[in-house]
Amino acid sequence: MATQSDGTKIVNRLRRIEGQVRGVAQMVEDDRYCIDILTQVQAVKAALNRAESEILKRHAGCCVADAIRSGDEDEQRRKFSELIDLFEKAKR
Repeated sequence: MATQSDGTKIVNRLRRIEGQVRGVAQMVEDDRYCIDILTQVQAVKAALNRAESEILKRHAGCCVADAIRSGDEDEQRRKFSELIDLFEKAKR
């Protein structure tokens, strides 16, 4: 199972992203240069990708691993299907 510190790290990362998004909104309100805004939007997207990666690692490290250790084939299939569904949604 994931440790509390793993969850805390992810929440802290998401809070930083939240601050970045507020900063981008302020840039738009302040009518800042579009390229500067777009640069910050790209930074937010990169930060979200890193957060997504950490959450995926956490899922694989605990939820999927637990299903494998359990020996329950139905649970293993469910976890595998969840990952496939997630990756298919990402392609859209």
